[in-house]
Amino acid sequence: MVALKIAGVLGALYLFIVGVGGMGHSFKLFGSEFAESLLTATSNPLTALALGILATSLVQSSSTSTSIIVGMVAGGALSGQAAVFMIMGANIGTSITSMLVSVGHIHRKVELERAFSVASLHCFFNLSAVALLFPLEWTTGFLSRSAAIAADMFQGIGGMRLSNPLKTVTEPTIQGIAHLCNQNGWLMLILTILLTFGMLVAIVKLLRSLVLKKLERFFDTHLFRNAGRAMLFGLLLTFAVQTSSVPTALVVPLAGAGILRLIQVYPYCLGSNAGTTLTAMLAALATGSDVAVKAAFAHLLFNLLGILIIWPIPFIRAIPMQIAGLMGRWAFRNRFVPLGAIALIYFLLPALIILIFR
Repeated sequence: MVALKIAGVLGALYLFIVGVGGMGHSFKLFGSEFAESLLTATSNPLTALALGILATSLVQSSSTSTSIIVGMVAGGALSGQAAVFMIMGANIGTSITSMLVSVGHIHRKVELERAFSVASLHCFFNLSAVALLFPLEWTTGFLSRSAAIAADMFQGIGGMRLSNPLKTVTEPTIQGIAHLCNQNGWLMLILTILLTFGMLVAIVKLLRSLVLKKLERFFDTHLFRNAGRAMLFGLLLTFAVQTSSVPTALVVPLAGAGILRLIQVYPYCLGSNAGTTLTAMLAALATGSDVAVKAAFAHLLFNLLGILIIWPIPFIRAIPMQIAGLMGRWAFRNRFVPLGAIALIYFLLPALIILIFR
């Protein structure tokens, strides 16, 4: 029975990842004009930031939105600094996947509190980084200037393309679902959302039925033993699968099941933020495009500076965790808080900013 349950966890995990990837793929079926139309009004930095949040929230992939951003900069439709603001927004938008996954625990209040706290942590760390670095970039252009200098230093250096093992094993299934849906974006979106939440429920139930204490001890003594190890694990896992959405979403059901604690997940999320920039950097160097390299360096500098400013200083480091804990407690009192927070942070506020400042 234990072997069957472990096989069930692995199978559900595979389909869970397929569901997450399928949600992103469904938006690609709407056509590139759909996402590109969200990235056009960028004369105001706040508008650029809001568009980055909104576009990435819709496509659920910062790599997709940043690739569009880079293409628009190369085509002269965006300035380099506007691209930096949009990349900041993309960093916030990519955390929506974890938030959506946490909603799968809506029928169990204690699990919802733990899961939503962890999902909120990634979101509010990125918001804190933007709150610190957005004014600096707006007033001085520090990130865009530094990225240009770094890109010039690395000019002529070739990159390399990495195989993506996660994409290799899930892409055929995702394409199969798209074919089953007759390449209809809306139908595929609904189907993959149901698949993701269904597999989330299966994972949590199977994990709960296994010997959680032994599993918890494995995480405590190995992967999440200390902050440095958790950060390195997050970086390597994100670098291996070449996306931050899946690694950060994977820890949500583990937190909901009580296997991981908020303090353990914190450095893991920071490592995941750093890992996604390494992939973008290698991809940009491989293209040989100066514009792509500058955008990748801006992304790298933003994430590294965010970590270096927030993590070493205890009272600043505690702010995202305190807010995340508060969000979890609110979700415990009212299970519809996660849905309201998702609507407000990723859609309503960005849309309002765009309407006011466009």
